[in-house]
Amino acid sequence: MVVQVKHDCKIELHKVALKATPARLATLKVLEAASKPLDVATIKSKLKKDGINADPATIFRMMNSFSDKGLVREINLQESKLRYEYSAKEDHHHLLCESCGSIEDISDCNIETWEKELREKKGFMIKHHSLEFFGLCKNCQKLI
Repeated sequence: MVVQVKHDCKIELHKVALKATPARLATLKVLEAASKPLDVATIKSKLKKDGINADPATIFRMMNSFSDKGLVREINLQESKLRYEYSAKEDHHHLLCESCGSIEDISDCNIETWEKELREKKGFMIKHHSLEFFGLCKNCQKLI
């Protein structure tokens, strides 16, 4: 499922006090169009196709800035790298195939109810959460 979020990236960057450079604008557009969380290498590859030549360190710094400003979410799928997702997309979680590495979004879990119960029962103020499921996709299950 690809969620298209309609907005002006320049305005979004200015709202969080970041200069709207060509690399930042292109990176936000890449993340906005992505159907799954992207790592730095994938972002670099997509930027290169758009004529933006940014090294991995620059992309990593952009991701840190975007994350600090709330524009992207860092996704840790227990790999040796972080992935990033545009934060304006609806709240969802991920299914990760441990065999082929495919990632699928799921949005039909009732996490809000659980968060409310935790606030009420434990008095815990939840600021954010991360929920990922690891296993085998349909295609990989057929191979066993």
